[in-house]
Amino acid sequence: MGLVKHFAIAVVSSGFMVLATSAQALSLTLKYERSIGSPGFASGQLFVPQGITVDNAGNTLVSNGRGLNPDGSFNADIGNRVEVFNPQGDYIGAIGRGGTGPGEFDEPSALEISPQTGNLYVGDVFNNRVNVYDPQGNFINSFGSFGGLIPGRAFFGPSGVTFDQQGNVYIGDFSGDKINKYTPEGELLGSIGTSGTAPGQFQGPAGVRISPVSGNFYVSDQFNNRVQVLNPAGDPILTFGTQGAGLGQFNQPIGLEVDEFENIYVADSINSRVQVFDKNGNFLTAFGEPALDASGEIVPPPQLGEPPFGDPIDLTPGRFNWTGGTAYKDGKLYVGDFFQGRVQVLAVEGRNEVPEPSSMLGMGIFGIGIAAAKWRKNRQQKSAMS
Repeated sequence: MGLVKHFAIAVVSSGFMVLATSAQALSLTLKYERSIGSPGFASGQLFVPQGITVDNAGNTLVSNGRGLNPDGSFNADIGNRVEVFNPQGDYIGAIGRGGTGPGEFDEPSALEISPQTGNLYVGDVFNNRVNVYDPQGNFINSFGSFGGLIPGRAFFGPSGVTFDQQGNVYIGDFSGDKINKYTPEGELLGSIGTSGTAPGQFQGPAGVRISPVSGNFYVSDQFNNRVQVLNPAGDPILTFGTQGAGLGQFNQPIGLEVDEFENIYVADSINSRVQVFDKNGNFLTAFGEPALDASGEIVPPPQLGEPPFGDPIDLTPGRFNWTGGTAYKDGKLYVGDFFQGRVQVLAVEGRNEVPEPSSMLGMGIFGIGIAAAKWRKNRQQKSAMS
């Protein structure tokens, strides 16, 4: 299957027992097809692409970073919009701009299009809300309230966005450790989950998806370094993943997608790869490896005061400096290359074939990751004071 090499990152962990599965020779594979966008600050260029979705016309919409000057200092007029690319990957325009007014952004995050209305819902982190736009990109309204930055975590605010068959919208509250349910208009109906490490509890629910097959919820539980599956009522039914860099392990999973065969695609962010599992949490395949410099060393994420890119940038197909937001559409997986200013498009091959039986490794220790992301944490704290 062409599995890439994997690397270890030291973390602090403690935990309880969950199931883990071994690597298998299965049919599903991911293959690099092309990239969308390029690193930079001009129109159509990307930095820190946090959210990705694809509309029914094949256009790719990307939440494009918080406003930063090339030297890393804050500038609300750079980024802070949803960039739109046509099916060929050409830049065709943007939705929103930087600011605090109606329809403006102070760091757009996860985004998704309602299958019922075609309206676009976009998390707006520092404005602590979700902005809604019609299919033509016109602002409709804002709603919601989400937790702020808390110690030990580098992310906060609205996270994953998904919809049920009735058109209700579910949005992760990353620091609130829950998933909020809203009407299409933004009226809060309730929430799922609490803070913690037990099944059904979260520490940073990042990617959130409702399966098109079963209606189950799939959640990347970022700081618990696992994926959780909940039934349509919100009750936990499966947890998989452990702390680490081995196959089936995670180091802060972020983006998550579920296809029409209920395969699960997880952006394993700090491990700079995507991992794929079947609906029962059995490992299927992995794709991606970390960006490297000329001497073959892993390129670290940028630090405070630096441009939001790795140094150097390694645009070799399949190399990432952290994987971030994701989208799945018509057999293609779109993956944000977090600190390299692009989206890599992967063809998903063999997804409708029956996997071979899995073998179990038995019981593994679940780790609660406290992996550092100093660049973003410091940037947010500095911006909060500006």
